[in-house]
Amino acid sequence: QIQLMESGGGSVQAGGSLRLSCVVSGYSHDSHWMAWFRQVSGKEREGVAAIKTDGTTLYAESVKGRFTISQDNAKNTIYLQMNDLKPEDAGMYRCAKEGEQVVVSPMNSAEYHYWGQGTQVTVSS
Repeated sequence: QIQLMESGGGSVQAGGSLRLSCVVSGYSHDSHWMAWFRQVSGKEREGVAAIKTDGTTLYAESVKGRFTISQDNAKNTIYLQMNDLKPEDAGMYRCAKEGEQVVVSPMNSAEYHYWGQGTQVTVSS
């Protein structure tokens, strides 16, 4: 029933900005955590940012001060505002949603049950 769909990816120059969106259908307001992950071919998927229902946020050290995760519960949507993008930020970005199993480590992809298909982000130097 629950489905996630990302959008907003694209190609930008280093220093540019993108805003990713993840729309959730069948959204459960009882869910505590949602998160953004990214993956480059040949590398492990890494947590970028996570947000809890109460507004608590977590960020990877590499994106702190540049990325902002937010939510709009009325629209069943989470966002990832990415500023001052760097080439190393490139990758496939996927959003994830907590399932019935309570998330303990919000930046660990294994904690999440529902996933979107992803939106590609490229950054040119």
